[in-house]
Amino acid sequence: MTDLSRYDDWLAWLKGIGETDPDVRVVFVGGSAVTGGYDDHSDLDVEVLATPGTAAAAYRRMLDAALRDFEVYQVWELPETTWPDGRQAFLTLTPDAGDMSRPTRIIDLHVSDLADEHRLIDERRHGVPHVVHDPDGLVELRHDDEEEMTRSRAEAVEQAAARRPTAQWLVNRAIARGDTVEAVAFHHSYGVSALVRLLRIRHCPARHDFGLRYLGTDLPPGYAERVAALLEGDDLQSRADATFAWQDELLADLAARG
Repeated sequence: MTDLSRYDDWLAWLKGIGETDPDVRVVFVGGSAVTGGYDDHSDLDVEVLATPGTAAAAYRRMLDAALRDFEVYQVWELPETTWPDGRQAFLTLTPDAGDMSRPTRIIDLHVSDLADEHRLIDERRHGVPHVVHDPDGLVELRHDDEEEMTRSRAEAVEQAAARRPTAQWLVNRAIARGDTVEAVAFHHSYGVSALVRLLRIRHCPARHDFGLRYLGTDLPPGYAERVAALLEGDDLQSRADATFAWQDELLADLAARG
């Protein structure tokens, strides 16, 4: 079990909110606390499911109560348009969030309307949630639609193969022109990010769309370091060439596997 004691006060507070606010139906913790990689600088990913139609109001009550009950140094509220059925905010509970000399305390608070898409959790993708409040047993482990994930992966591979010559042209053209910022941006997006998507499809298909995070736990040993080596160094052309060569290997391997 992950040691969440750094957030014991918040976990107790969340449990109390669930027990006293009738619109708060479910509270659970997700993120690295349940998927792996949690450490002294991890935030606490809090998911709250509210009675349908009440998420925005429940979020506002929780945020107001948190600001009253805790010493909150900074709040980042995402725009109202970010989520169609809820709100999200990051609450910083330490004076300087960038200070890595002491443990971090940041709450990622996401409040949504109760719906299957939020209460059904694919543990392969999101881990087994740490449930704080769920008196009606609404949280359920269930794999996401396999047909849709298969379609999404196949489309990603198809696009990577079709984009491959154009992507290399964009990177190499920027390098040849001496447009360093553009070259680095294209290398990251069309080179490394596309490579990582293929690596995920090959080695952790359930989390094929998780991007560049969690590579140390999602990919085979040593792969995260190989990817990191493509992001740093003086010779961008050599790194770009190596990136596209690796893409070619993966595309050939994935094609052979069907």
